[in-house]
Amino acid sequence: MSQPAETQGYGFNHTMIRVKDPKPSLEFYQNVLGMSLIREKKYETFTLYFLGYDRGGDSLKESHIMEREAILELTHNHGTETDENFQGYASGNTEPGRGFGHIAITVPNIQEACERFERLNVPFKKRLTDGKMKEIAFILDPDGYWVEIIQKGLRL
Repeated sequence: MSQPAETQGYGFNHTMIRVKDPKPSLEFYQNVLGMSLIREKKYETFTLYFLGYDRGGDSLKESHIMEREAILELTHNHGTETDENFQGYASGNTEPGRGFGHIAITVPNIQEACERFERLNVPFKKRLTDGKMKEIAFILDPDGYWVEIIQKGLRL
């Protein structure tokens, strides 16, 4: 099916997920997955963190956030990090109401990436050796969101 003429130029800009505590989430996405913090925008009751991969040049300048594709927006509602009764956010992968499933990150060498995740004590949902699909892995971020790890160039 061809793209309608009226949608020429449309692009996928970002996905937003809510996080309980921005500190471990930023640590995970920046230091485990290598994303750069592009912009932090504070409001009275919440803060937004926009992350993405720096591919050189001026691609991470704040003025270009809404022009880029594949941005991850973390939304932190103030106070959840210290609320002992806070139950966390639904990852989308549990009942009731399965919905959102995961984000996916490509890596140059999936075996090396998974070995690094092991060394960093990142929790796995699915290791390369688990199940029938031996070419992908799933790790968990600090809020339990699934992150699929895929080898660049993989043909499913």
